Amino acid sequence: MRNEQVFSVQGDAELLARAGHLFESLNSEFLCAARDLRTWSQPEARAAVVNRMRAVGSSDLTTRKLLSPAALVEEESRAHLRLLRSQGALVRISVSPLPHETIVIDRRVMILAGQEAAAGREYTVTTSRTLVEGVLSLFSAVWETSLDLDAYLRRDVPHLDADGRRILKALGSGLTDASAARRLGVSLRTYRRRVAELMASLDAGSRFQAGLRAGELGLPR
Repeated sequence: MRNEQVFSVQGDAELLARAGHLFESLNSEFLCAARDLRTWSQPEARAAVVNRMRAVGSSDLTTRKLLSPAALVEEESRAHLRLLRSQGALVRISVSPLPHETIVIDRRVMILAGQEAAAGREYTVTTSRTLVEGVLSLFSAVWETSLDLDAYLRRDVPHLDADGRRILKALGSGLTDASAARRLGVSLRTYRRRVAELMASLDAGSRFQAGLRAGELGLPR
């Protein structure tokens, strides 16, 4: 990277072209905060981090990933996080909203992800010490209140009987309540009551959250 303190790029391809080498040159610490694994989705960057962890060794390189529960919905994502854990990475799940989606490399370079757009996300890359330290402080505060990946996954998992699994599947099918009730052979009132019971058992405030929560817990659908 040149001597610029701050510059912006548009889209994953430009980010990789202009800052991809940073992932291969990290020496001591790699921090990542993201809602899910799609934010930092370039396979080349992921591979570079994993390879660097192997080359440097877990005792010399600290890797911390801070994610929201949405990162656990898909089995592929959970498998990737388990791989990182096996390489010595520390992974925590935050139930509180993340202040930023960011990567910090060796406490000297920060990559901040902007909002998604039609032309691709805008990323801001900076070596400004003030900006880097500010984001590090926010990262540390959320990290301290988050749960280790294993501890999060070990939390009590609600038991779903056959009816509960059918209701969960119906919620994910996109059917109207009336159509779902007919498919399940129950009245509309009974269907809605069972949906409410399912949401309560999953500690979900909406049907969408119920689907996410079921994915996080690996419940069959």
